This record gives sequence, structure tokens and C-alpha cells, in this order.
Amino acid sequence: MRTGGRILVDQLLVHGTDLVFCVPGESFLPVLDALYDVRPEAPGGRGSIRLVVCRQEGGAATMAEAYGKLTGRPGVCFVTRGPGACNAAIAVHTAMQDSTPMILCIGQVGSDCAGREAFQEIDFARMFAPAAKWAAQVDRADRLPEYLARAFAVATSGRPGPVVLALPEDMLGTVAAVPDAERYLTAQAHPGAAELRALGDRLAHAERPLVLAGGSGWTREACAQLERFALRAGLPVATTFRRQDRFDNRHAHYAGDLGIGANPKLAARVRDADLLVVVGARLGEMTTGGYALVTPPHPGQGLVHVHADPAELGRVYQPDVAIAASPATFAAALDSVAVAGERWRAWTQAAHADYLEWVLPEPMPGDVQLGEVVAWLADRLPRDAIVANGAGNYTGWLHRHYRYAPLGTELAPTSGAMGYGVPAAIAAKLLHPERVVVSWNGDGCFLMNGQELATAVQYGANVVFVVVNNGMYGTIRMHQEREHPGRVWGSTLRNPDFAALARAYGAHGELVSRTADFAPAFDRSLAAGRPALIEVRIDPEAITSRTTLAAVRAAALQRTQVRK
Repeated sequence: MRTGGRILVDQLLVHGTDLVFCVPGESFLPVLDALYDVRPEAPGGRGSIRLVVCRQEGGAATMAEAYGKLTGRPGVCFVTRGPGACNAAIAVHTAMQDSTPMILCIGQVGSDCAGREAFQEIDFARMFAPAAKWAAQVDRADRLPEYLARAFAVATSGRPGPVVLALPEDMLGTVAAVPDAERYLTAQAHPGAAELRALGDRLAHAERPLVLAGGSGWTREACAQLERFALRAGLPVATTFRRQDRFDNRHAHYAGDLGIGANPKLAARVRDADLLVVVGARLGEMTTGGYALVTPPHPGQGLVHVHADPAELGRVYQPDVAIAASPATFAAALDSVAVAGERWRAWTQAAHADYLEWVLPEPMPGDVQLGEVVAWLADRLPRDAIVANGAGNYTGWLHRHYRYAPLGTELAPTSGAMGYGVPAAIAAKLLHPERVVVSWNGDGCFLMNGQELATAVQYGANVVFVVVNNGMYGTIRMHQEREHPGRVWGSTLRNPDFAALARAYGAHGELVSRTADFAPAFDRSLAAGRPALIEVRIDPEAITSRTTLAAVRAAALQRTQVRK
């Protein structure tokens, strides 16, 4: 006989959970009590789960999402009902758009209060239904093994994604006799022989083919298999929005990434391609330049689309060849595809040359040249360093000038969630304390989850947090100047002294206002033996890696005059 809380925790052990993130709540006290008995230092040898207590549910759930990205196993997060669940919703949305396995467990009001709009009550199955692969409420303790086994299987099978389970507090305290489930199995589709022959036939007739690698479900072996195929076939490979670590950026066949502010020469190459082989990616708005580079429903280019979810194939784009397979199962079958790659040598070399030209830093206004800073990081950091970022114009320098590899070195939200870079980096450091982890943030982005700096200090997650400070919500300011030049409102920020704030938390703090100061500040931060923050103050005029606010405003005013 076990309480529902203990049954649940025992299922987490069955399914291989080693790390749980939470903000504690009275609605799931029996779970916290059961986690006490499986803490790493607990006696008994029943297995162990580390519990990481965070400062806000948005940070906790984002850490779970980052865990799922890095491991391919569901990140697990516990939050309380009402406000706690609402705070965690951003990470559920990110896990859905980013196809990340994740399980969010929400303490729910007791069944005696259900349906009365009791304190903090929400129907979570209805609330999260559009944002999760599966959302349900567990009303019986003896069904917890069934629900947890299904949650892990759903989160990892096909196109991975988030699962949300609501857990009434009285159910968690109920005693039941029920056996544990067996460990979950992940189901994945595999490419068929006919589809692989069709891919080979399409390549045989292509003059300007291009591979686009993205999505989730990759393994390091799958990335290596794709590299071998690209080398054998002579194919150029580009990566999709914030999936740059799917292909070694230093490989001679790498063509760059398709995201916000993509290399114009790469965008032109996508338009000019007569065959796109898309592996793992949905071909979303960011990758396709607002569905303009690859136009739905049937693009101007030939399209071979490989995706883990059969429902995605043909949903937006009608492919010439549709292959329902995960990136890992597809890559494992590539040795059977016959190709003759000499025909595309010049095309591939030109694509890589365009990329090498694109990553060279360009001068920007002010005393800090952010492109040079990122290029220095690309040369300085170990190849297995993990770099996490949130959303905003400041990420453009990172995506353009940093060179990723291998898989699991980029943590970035394709959902465009601000506040991602701080908690994601902490999760990465807790998983891989031996690796260098850098969190790349804008000033607005950092303060959306900056409270988790306290979590980093508490658990010794010695991340180096970089805060690019331009005193505004830069992306919004850019859009304002483009659409309503000279009428700026609501995008200016008055910021704290970020380095002093870090020191108040117990972290190391540095301020950089010149390019030459960054390298020694970073080296001191790495050697600090604790979390560290480097505030980098840049000129507000440097709005992207390609242009300035003045140039954006002038172009907008010129358009206005032409219309008049």
C-alpha cells in the first residue's frame, strides 16, 4: 500500500527520471514527501532523484524543457495549481513548438472542491489541450502507473512534445495497492525502401539540391551519419531556425542557418534550389522567411520532406516525397541511398564560401563590437561548450558569428520565448557540470527569468551569464522605427547595474564597455568558481548585426515620402 505521491515518484524512478524541477506548492505535498526518500543522499538504494527548487514556475518549467532538449528524455517539472500552472505555460508552449519531450505535473484542488471555482482552480485538461500533445487529470491513485507510462511514451514517440497531468491533492494522499508499470518504450516510424529509392531518384535528377536539417529527435550518431552522407553525396547542408548544432558549422559542406536575418546569399540559394531535402524540420515561419522562401502549398522547389509525425507531412507543404521517420531512423538508412556527388561540387563549395564570408564580423556603432566578441567566443570555447539564449535582436550576433558543434551545444527556443537563456543554461550546467555553459541574454530577456540566478548560486551551477545591455526592447524598437519612424513609445528600459545585481545574489559580476575588455572579463568569470555575470553595454544604434536604428528610420521615412 502506497500513497498516490509515492506511487507517482516510484513511476518516475521506473522511467529513468534523475532530475526534477519545481516550485513547491501545498497542492502536491505527498509528492515532495515521497521525493525526500529518493534524494541522492537517502539510504535504501531505491534509486535517486535530484530535486531542483526554483524561484518561479516559468524558470522551473523552462529548465525541464531544456533538460528534454539535451537528453531526449522527458524533463519533469512540478508546479502548483492556478498561478503556478499559468507561469509554467510558456515553457509548455516552447516544448510544443520546439518538439521537446517534457512532463508538467500540476497539483490540483481536491475532488471535494472540484467544479466550484475553488481557490486557484482551473480545468487544466482544457487549458492545456491546444498547447500540449496530451493533457489529462488523474483522479485515482491506482491509475497513476498507467498515466505516467502513457505520459512518457506520448512525450517521446513520433514528434516529441509536452504532456500535462493534473493531480488532485486528495488523490495524491490516497493509499492504494497497485504494481508499478514497466519502463516506457518510444515508438518511431522508419523510412521504407520505396521512399529511400524515391529520394535517390530525386537526387539523381537534381542540379541544385540543398539539405535542410532541423527539428528534434536527433542523436550524435544521426548527425554523424548525415555528415557522412553529405560528404559522399557532395551535398550542401543548411540548418533551420535555432537548430544550428544539427550539422558541424565548421564542416566544408555547411551552408549556414535559416532564421531571422538569414544570410541573403543563403536565402537566394534556397530560392534557386531545384530540390530541398528537409530532415526533421516542420518548415515553420522563421525558417521559410514568412513562407516566402518556400511557398505553400507546393513550393517552387522539389521537396523531399522527412518528419517524425505523419500528420505534419502535407499539412502545410505538399512534398514530392513524404517520409515518415525520425531524424535518427532516417539518418541510419542513408547508407542505402545511391548518389553521385561530383556534379554538385561547385554548388556546395560556393555555399560554404558564402557562409564563411557571412560569419566575418562587421563594424557596428559604439565601443563594443559584438560580432568580434562572439567570434572570440567561437574560437575560445571548447567544442562541447553549451550556449543558451532567449529571444530578441541580440541573438542575431550569436546565430551569425558563433559556430556550433556537436549536437547538444545550442539551447534556443524556436517558440521565440524571452527569458529562456537563464534557466536553460542552469539546467544544462546541472546536467553537465564538467562542460562550459554560457547564457547569452538581452537586458529585457534576462530580467524575465533573472531571479533564477539565485537557483544557480544555490546549486553551484557555475554558468557564465552574458547580458547585452542596450537599454531597450530592441526588436520592438526596430519594428517601431520601421513602421512608425520617430514615434517611439513603450520600448525604453531603465535597467539596474547588472554586475552589482549578480554580486548581490552571490555571483561574480563584471562590466564590459569596450571590446578589448571582454576576453579578460570572461576568463576571470570562468575562473571565479561560482556563477558569473558579464554585463556588456552596447550602443543602442547597433540594432542588428547588419544595420543601425538610424538606417532603419531613414529607410522608413524614405518609403513614407515615396508613398506621399
